Amino acid sequence: MMRSSSRFLAPCLLGFVLLTGCNRLPDSEPVAETSEPAYVEGKRLLRQGNEQGALASFTRVIGTRADGAPESHLEVGLLYQLEIKDPIIAIYHFRRYLELKPNSAQADLVRQRIDAATREFARTLPAQPLENQARRNDMLDVVQRLQSENTRLKDEIATLRSNTGSVSVPVRPRTSGMAITSAPEPTPTTAANPTPGRTVTAPTRPDEAPAARPAGQRVHTVVKGDTLYSLARHYYSNSTRAKDIYAANRGVMKSQNDLQIGMQLVIP
Repeated sequence: MMRSSSRFLAPCLLGFVLLTGCNRLPDSEPVAETSEPAYVEGKRLLRQGNEQGALASFTRVIGTRADGAPESHLEVGLLYQLEIKDPIIAIYHFRRYLELKPNSAQADLVRQRIDAATREFARTLPAQPLENQARRNDMLDVVQRLQSENTRLKDEIATLRSNTGSVSVPVRPRTSGMAITSAPEPTPTTAANPTPGRTVTAPTRPDEAPAARPAGQRVHTVVKGDTLYSLARHYYSNSTRAKDIYAANRGVMKSQNDLQIGMQLVIP
């Protein structure tokens, strides 16, 4: 009787194993980036004209995808170039797209976007640097420096996001090394004068005492890494105001590139 039961149970057990093995569900495949709910939501908000909402959605995809989210980088780059008018951050996202998909069908068009954003940024600098090759090279150096700063800030954002679980939209970085000081109102410095009744005012150079400023006048002390462009962005959120800063400081600057560490500039 025991042998008969064993002969009956063995085929049943074998059939159960084969049945469960055949019906086992396959491992789940990763969701394509363009199928991510946040990416789909970003495209929907774009069609509705909600650029800020779309930017937040695409940024959320970038922060959560293990593959780097190239398509979301491309969408964010287009938003910064066409809507927000910030070519520096646009260049960063376009370059990230090319790093992740260098041989894609859109790679050449993205490179053209980078060239256009670089020219757009150059037009915001004083003295039209594209008219002079040497100044154009200086401008490209500024782009590279700000690009490096963007990369550093991106890493910091990623670290904060992983620690807090929150998503923050990237903002334009300030040039590294910039320090804004609230200087007290300086007093005029006069040199000893052998002629009675005549006062000689010392020139305001970085290594000498500055001339008196009107009460309430903003003064910025130049530090390493400062440019007229970065100061205009900090004080006015508008890089084209660099020419106004230069005009207000013609007495201490020989040219628009004559920024020396320690120099005190009036911010009109």
